[in-house]
Amino acid sequence: MDPPTARAMARTFRALAHPTRVRILAVLAQEEQCVGALASQLGMNVSAVSHQLRYLLQMRLVRRRRQGKRVLYALDDDHIRDLFRDVLEHVLENRDESGE
Repeated sequence: MDPPTARAMARTFRALAHPTRVRILAVLAQEEQCVGALASQLGMNVSAVSHQLRYLLQMRLVRRRRQGKRVLYALDDDHIRDLFRDVLEHVLENRDESGE
């Protein structure tokens, strides 16, 4: 693997290293949502969710689309959905095996 690719992968993993961003991705893995709905589901304020969404957009982990006056967010593509699902499965398997 060349260094630029390794750096890009490391940036992606860093983006996934924040629990709030992981929770946002978990919701978006189910269906697209507007900021207000995400904030409500996560028990957070809209400003905090918007801040994290901006970062996830910059990292191309989520995308947005306008529907009338609302902006809806979703996972950027199936690669992100697969990555999220695979890591979740890995964590749950390890948790079950370790008894935690």
